[in-house]
Amino acid sequence: MAVVRDLRTLLRFGNFRRLLAVRLLSQGADGVYQVALAAYVVFSPEKQTSATAIASAMAVLLLPYSLVGPFAGVLLDRWRRRQVFLYGNLLRAVLASATAALILGHVPDWLFYVSALCVTAVNRFVLAGLSATLPRVVDAERLVMANSLSPTAGTLAATAGGGLAFVVRLVVADSDAAVVLLGAALYLCAALASLRLAPELLGPEAELVQPRLTTALTGTARDLTAALRHLAAPQRREAAWALGTMTLMRFCYGALLVMLLMLCRYTFSSTADGGLRLLGLALGTSAAGFFAAAAVTPWAAGGLGPGRWIAVCAAAAAVLEPSLGLPFTVAPMLIATFFLGLTTQGAKIATDTIVQSSVDDGFRGRIFSVYDVLFNVAFVGAAAVAALMLPPDGRSIPLVVTVAVVYGAVAGAMGRFDRQ
Repeated sequence: MAVVRDLRTLLRFGNFRRLLAVRLLSQGADGVYQVALAAYVVFSPEKQTSATAIASAMAVLLLPYSLVGPFAGVLLDRWRRRQVFLYGNLLRAVLASATAALILGHVPDWLFYVSALCVTAVNRFVLAGLSATLPRVVDAERLVMANSLSPTAGTLAATAGGGLAFVVRLVVADSDAAVVLLGAALYLCAALASLRLAPELLGPEAELVQPRLTTALTGTARDLTAALRHLAAPQRREAAWALGTMTLMRFCYGALLVMLLMLCRYTFSSTADGGLRLLGLALGTSAAGFFAAAAVTPWAAGGLGPGRWIAVCAAAAAVLEPSLGLPFTVAPMLIATFFLGLTTQGAKIATDTIVQSSVDDGFRGRIFSVYDVLFNVAFVGAAAVAALMLPPDGRSIPLVVTVAVVYGAVAGAMGRFDRQ
């Protein structure tokens, strides 16, 4: 199988193996933590969740990082990235433990959200850093392959973490706090795994390192302006277009996720626990789509080019999403999650490769943090739109059609740019 052969090739790079271990443990912990949050906020039997409540929770957890994200990028280009992985995961372990204590203490929801907000804040540094450091551990010839397999492996790890969280919930009664503590333990393991990487290995270059926080933050606006100017240069137009199209595809994915949450909670199941199990199954089929994208994208992007592959992914989503989503029944919706996982991850792999290949190392941290900010804003905006359009049971033909139109527009715009 080609994907197994590619993975075996990449694993010959010792530093890639070590960075992959950090990613798997870190994103596995993310999966555990996110399932715990979803179970506590959306699927608690005593809570009557609405699309507006889900959108509000997403806004609380994600929008503030539209402000944190650019600072994360500056720091990733000024701090040793290995140290970001070490101290970031240690901090998340402590903060996740605090979240578990808040759940046990039955505190007001706003205090719980503040704690979750802090964990997500650190996540901005870690995820952007994992993307920015890949060119440091593989050669240029295998960068597309690494972008196919490494983020996909991280997504599968997050899915496995979510599955592990479901198992804990089945075994332990009233187990939201226990699941969060499991996530904290995995964050600690990710911190320890990062110690196997040399502090200087992941960059930035020694002359760019500024270990003092105040020094690193001085001139943030200037550094960000320089990064955006770097991205806007004519030789990097494809990277800018890829980021724009991927942001719109993230918007579509976010809107459909809110709809799926509401369908699982109120339409596909009569109980909160049954809805949570269905959501877990849907996330599993989506993860299978991510894995398929890792297998297909190196071949497809190599033959078509990354830009044209993004257009193909968006066009496929535009056709498949309404045809499978409009029946609003379980089986077609599960098939839709597979294909949306494939097309979304396929486009993301191509986008990551375009950005990494076009952007100089001294700017990668900032560009990937801007990338992350665009993702968050698109996701929260999608949740807000979905909250306005979704009825209480989650069935919305206008939302499904709107998302299909956006996918079609993305496919047409990226295809036209690629031809030019």
